Amino acid sequence: MNKFIYLLSLVITITAVSCQKDFLQRDVGIQTDLDQVFKDPLQASRFGDFTYTFSINDYGRLSGYKGMTSQFTDESIANNAQTEVATMNSGQWLDGGASDVTGIYTQMYRGIRNANLMLKMMEKTPRTPEYNVNYIKGEQLYLRAYFYFELLRRFGGVVILTEAQDFTAASEDLPRNTYDETLTQILTDVDQAISLLPLTNADWPNPAAQANRATGAAGMALKARVLMFDASPLNNTAGDAAKWQKAAAASKAIIDLGKYSLEANYANVLTIANSNEYIRIWPRGGRGFIGTYLSDFLIPTSMGGAQSNLSPVQNHVDLYEMKNGKPITDPTSGYDPQNPYLNRDPRFYVNILYNNVTWQGRAIETWQTEPNAQGVITYGRDHGTAVSVTKTSYYLKRLWPEASRSGSTANALLNYVFYRYAEVLLNYAEATNEATGPNEEVYKSVNAVRKRAGMPDLPEGLSKDDMRARIWNERAVEFAFEDMRWWDILRWKKGAAYVAKPMTGMRVIKNTNGTFSYTVVELPAFQKVFNEHMYLYPIPRAEMNKTSGALKQNPGWE
Repeated sequence: MNKFIYLLSLVITITAVSCQKDFLQRDVGIQTDLDQVFKDPLQASRFGDFTYTFSINDYGRLSGYKGMTSQFTDESIANNAQTEVATMNSGQWLDGGASDVTGIYTQMYRGIRNANLMLKMMEKTPRTPEYNVNYIKGEQLYLRAYFYFELLRRFGGVVILTEAQDFTAASEDLPRNTYDETLTQILTDVDQAISLLPLTNADWPNPAAQANRATGAAGMALKARVLMFDASPLNNTAGDAAKWQKAAAASKAIIDLGKYSLEANYANVLTIANSNEYIRIWPRGGRGFIGTYLSDFLIPTSMGGAQSNLSPVQNHVDLYEMKNGKPITDPTSGYDPQNPYLNRDPRFYVNILYNNVTWQGRAIETWQTEPNAQGVITYGRDHGTAVSVTKTSYYLKRLWPEASRSGSTANALLNYVFYRYAEVLLNYAEATNEATGPNEEVYKSVNAVRKRAGMPDLPEGLSKDDMRARIWNERAVEFAFEDMRWWDILRWKKGAAYVAKPMTGMRVIKNTNGTFSYTVVELPAFQKVFNEHMYLYPIPRAEMNKTSGALKQNPGWE
């Protein structure tokens, strides 16, 4: 099958027309067009390929989330504190217009629609060696499961559509299925997909062009993530160990394939074209500087960008242990509050830009002076009162390739990673610890991730609770800004502990002798609210306005 990005203009036209409308609306004349498309195996396969385009596929979407994910994920803030951000931080997600509420709901259902149409129409297409019906069906089932899981972890149980819609007048007013029914549908689809798909990208025809293709292993990784979600406190209030055992077994099955391993250098994760750590990625090569989320969203004007609308806070920075493996809260760790960036976990230096570190040929300057006799404060080039610079004294390095700089025509590689092997190992460790306690397998999996990062093994003799805390911290650091932290916080039911915790930054004073003094300060303008009902997103207002009562809103958002 041809590489999915080469979409025929006919398919694009059909789908673009439909995507301008609600996912439950009927497009005039689409059936005739589809009948023509599915007479041709090449056009039919490319119609199926188009289902992939509804996937979440870039970290740059953080700029669309603004007040939600960029503010909540990985303990970070949006520096400009715009009205939308303030509204979101106060807990008014519906009024904030967050795209993770409204946009994802619509986008996922459009993907489901395309998958359902493909599954209905694909048997009408003449068989050829290139038109592998099993592979195509497996792809659509995997993608449908992926779309439904993105809905499940935001909204809970949702309307399940498994057939191509007839688009009758009453079809918009459908009741939601339960959480368990939605979960069962996801697992049914993904299990069938695993049985139909090639196991790895290498098993696809023309494997070099298949980095984004669904595979059996990608289905296994999705299944493991779904089962982790179901076993976690948010959905497992009784603490049923059997759910954790199922989650552990799903991750162990991937480990036992022997097909994946950790990339040797943590700094290369996300930034190289091919890695044995990748289970499924969306290749995002050739990123320039101008007109991208880098220049428009992450990078401050002091470095040639338009604004800096995401800065890590001290809450995140404090999660990085010392190089000796001890938390900075341990009195024996060697942490020096006046030299806070010395001898930290090597991943800190990959993920975070901080005062006086060299970046793109100069020192980052997030310092300020004490007021002089006239009350004037002088700021370093990367700090100040403008909305386009950090309010925390930190910038995000992880998603900012150093080659992406003002005035440069160089392109930088930064993939979007759906699943990588480190997640499999930490999922297995967490699920096994919850099911049976911190046995040898738990230590082995966590220590493998730590060793790759250049960190020592965890201390022996940890209790189950202590191991849980170390695994949670390991995930926060290992997957920093990979769109993982927010979902972990929700499934652990730790919104109040992490999201509503006072946000802090670092106040860096440049002394008259050129040295720096460091003080952790609270950021009252960037505090957040998290209430119990926020573990589920509200159904978008536009969807609720269409219903005559069949579609029910999540509690607390009425």
